[in-house]
Amino acid sequence: MKQTILGAIAGDVIGSVYEFNNTRTTDFPLFKRETTFTDDTVMTIAIADAILHNKDFAQTILDYGKRYPNRGYGTSFFKWLAHDTPAPPYNSWGNGSAMRVSAVGFAYNDLDKVLKKAEKTAVVTHNHPEGIKGAQATAAAIFLARTGKNKAEIKAYIEQKFGYDLDFTLDEIRPTFPFDENCQGTVPQSIVAFLESTDYDSAIRLAISLGGDSDTIACITGGIAIAFYKEMSQVIVDKIRREYLPSAFVTIIDEFDLVYGNY
Repeated sequence: MKQTILGAIAGDVIGSVYEFNNTRTTDFPLFKRETTFTDDTVMTIAIADAILHNKDFAQTILDYGKRYPNRGYGTSFFKWLAHDTPAPPYNSWGNGSAMRVSAVGFAYNDLDKVLKKAEKTAVVTHNHPEGIKGAQATAAAIFLARTGKNKAEIKAYIEQKFGYDLDFTLDEIRPTFPFDENCQGTVPQSIVAFLESTDYDSAIRLAISLGGDSDTIACITGGIAIAFYKEMSQVIVDKIRREYLPSAFVTIIDEFDLVYGNY
């Protein structure tokens, strides 16, 4: 049994302290006193729970958002959470659709189904074409990584299917990389962080070294990286599970790994 959604969650947790205190180097402490889980983790767990227990995506996202408030939700999403029942989507192209989708890439064994399910998780709130595309590209990259495609094949598919330009290096963009919460300004960069990595840990360090929306970039990168490398440092696994996550989250992670971790 391999790790699945903990790859994305660990990226979020490690990146949490760098979102508003960017670092532009890969040499930084993985854990600090202020380290915590954010909305990226909450929503990743929500999608995993919905898949595991055949729940409605919109209702489950709403339930988790209300259960775990004040975790850094965007303004529009926070307003969406104020409703008692799921409100209509608000045409967002923010990266919230991409950061919550990793479970989809692990749960289905057909790429077309992965794309369709990724869209379903996105359109709850992020029904703009760019919001949908960001979720689909992330889920597709995870699916391709866990099913044995090499990095060149993953890169080629993402470029051809979604039109993302992945022909740049992190060193080229790092000095001027802005804080951007849109899919089109974070998903390609997250994928390139994975492509330049040598293992899970280096993928997370590269993602966070970009600056910008560090926790979400690392969350997206981490989901792809764990699918490709199949493992992460045990110290990260233990520390995240024991010190930073509610027991209810660990239960969902373990259940999801048990069902979908045999890839």
